[in-house]
Amino acid sequence: MWKSKLRFVTVLLLLLSGGACKKSESGSSTTTAAPVATSPTSNQAAANAPTVPLPPFSAAQKLGMFAYPKNNQSSDQQLRDEYDCYTSVQQQTGIDPATPPPSSASAAEVQAAQQQAAANAPQAQGGRVRGAARGAAGGAAIGAITGDAGKGAAVGATVGTVRGGRKQRAANEQAQQQAAQSAGSQMQQQANQAKAAYKNQMDTFRRGFSACMDARGYSVK
Repeated sequence: MWKSKLRFVTVLLLLLSGGACKKSESGSSTTTAAPVATSPTSNQAAANAPTVPLPPFSAAQKLGMFAYPKNNQSSDQQLRDEYDCYTSVQQQTGIDPATPPPSSASAAEVQAAQQQAAANAPQAQGGRVRGAARGAAGGAAIGAITGDAGKGAAVGATVGTVRGGRKQRAANEQAQQQAAQSAGSQMQQQANQAKAAYKNQMDTFRRGFSACMDARGYSVK
């Protein structure tokens, strides 16, 4: 009797020990997830990104304008926005604001141009010959009345030559003066046209710059 009880207890112990081993094996088989490798954070990427240097000048001041931020932009951001608008308008219009304005011709340049124009002015010729002919004809007519047509013609030719030469010189001097005045006026007109064209270009550039800055939240005057 006691042997059967002992056998029953032994079987029961075996069953209990087998279940404990299975639980131990199942518990040990469960594993935790391995940590996932992560890429560098956005802050690290931003720290490694190259910084854009500040522009070397204020584009608004270079154009003689004033820009005021309407959205509390920083001074560094304003400098970058001004430079971006400056280069953008320059590329779109082909205008270089750094080009100096045209200057008026100097007095020496105007004088040289006037002298050149006077030297190239058309000159009248043959005035002395024509004067001599007219004088001789008139002198001969007068000489015929007095009885010496030949002497009258000679005297008239001499007088006519002098008079004809005087008129020719006066006409030539007047032509030279007119040519010199015209050359000076032409140089002044060209200088005024160049200044007007430069002003129009700068006005166009400033309008484009102002529109670009206004779109970025600035008031430009």
